[in-house]
Amino acid sequence: MKCIVTGGAGFIGSNLVDRLINDGHDVIILDNLSTGKQKNINAEAKFYNIDISEMDVRGKCSMFEGVDVVFHTAAKARVQPSIENPLEFNNVNVNGTLNMLKASVDYGVGRFIFSSSSSVYGDVETTPTPETHKLNPISPYALQKLIGEQYCKLFSKLYGLETACLRYFNVYGERQLLEGAYCLVMGVFAQQKLNGKPMTIRGDGEQRRDFTYVGDVVDANVKCMDYPLKLNGEPFNIGNGDNRSVNQIADMIGGDRVNVEPVIEPKETLADNIKARDHLGWKPVNKIENWIIKYKEELGL
Repeated sequence: MKCIVTGGAGFIGSNLVDRLINDGHDVIILDNLSTGKQKNINAEAKFYNIDISEMDVRGKCSMFEGVDVVFHTAAKARVQPSIENPLEFNNVNVNGTLNMLKASVDYGVGRFIFSSSSSVYGDVETTPTPETHKLNPISPYALQKLIGEQYCKLFSKLYGLETACLRYFNVYGERQLLEGAYCLVMGVFAQQKLNGKPMTIRGDGEQRRDFTYVGDVVDANVKCMDYPLKLNGEPFNIGNGDNRSVNQIADMIGGDRVNVEPVIEPKETLADNIKARDHLGWKPVNKIENWIIKYKEELGL
């Protein structure tokens, strides 16, 4: 198949590109390298340095010609930065998604797979949390992901574009960032330890997250691409189905720690992933405890 991966130089996107190319697919990457890395770009993919939020899709988008599937992984991620910069985040996460959907329709793309987020649930009433749980975004980022999902469903209804929304739960793994606003908790802790500083834990550290390995997330995208039935904006939870506290992650990294002021965030995430298992034939196979051992070895911790 011929595939476009937006954000294909980023953390999740680059891992997906590598898998698609290894599986024999032709891949086009759209990325403006704002957070993605040049070194992550697979040499066998065709790369366009493009800001998808600024694309004029009313003009020529020739890279979409003959494309079978668009994987839309590009986004400005993370909750706290979106609270600080809601307009900038909205431009990328909402306008960028709309641009990609419109180009997909205009060029007859068969399927559009949207990287959504478990943050659309907000503070949950039920764990494990199923896709039928009420949606209550508590940050601009979460709301923007929900709007993206709604656009996907609308484009399926109005234009016949097959769409699916994969709600990721706290993705970790190779190529995750070690610094900056988009760094996950393992990267923050690792960087602090490398610099001889204590690990900073927000609040009491008992907030729990369903940490999901990037390779499992990539596998979910591929299985969604190969799904034989029609997709009309269906959401799928892509989570490990278990969770760990921030304190437990700190224990795995090891070292001194200090508690600091909490931020706005859900107390717990835990995926009910039965729908993805039953419909997509997907199941996670990796545990964070095993990965962190290798992670620490690679970093010399």
